[in-house]
Amino acid sequence: QVQLVESGGGLVQAGGSLRLSCAASGRTFSSYALGWFRQAPGKEREFVAGISRNAERTSYADSVKGRVTVSRDNAKTTVFLQMNSLLPEDTAVYYCAAAEMWSWWQSPVTSKEYGYWGQGTQVTVSS
Repeated sequence: QVQLVESGGGLVQAGGSLRLSCAASGRTFSSYALGWFRQAPGKEREFVAGISRNAERTSYADSVKGRVTVSRDNAKTTVFLQMNSLLPEDTAVYYCAAAEMWSWWQSPVTSKEYGYWGQGTQVTVSS
């Protein structure tokens, strides 16, 4: 098992930036592909970004492409989500997730592929 704890959320004005972090503990961090999802009030949870075990492959939702960068530090067992040019529609609870993978290259994009989840961190973007 792996435990995930997000941090870095907060209130920011439109156009601003935030960097979310997700610290992992438990089993070998490098065994997992990692992802970020978000859920706004009244909406379903949606994929934001993902990164493969070896960090060679990343994937992004169209709604954040060009504004968001996902990265990981296997030595620090942490995954990051750098968000720039934030929009009010980015307001949501952001969740970190881990998927145990055999492949070093795969970056899952659906929530059902992820077996472990953090508790979430709130991001609020004011207009």
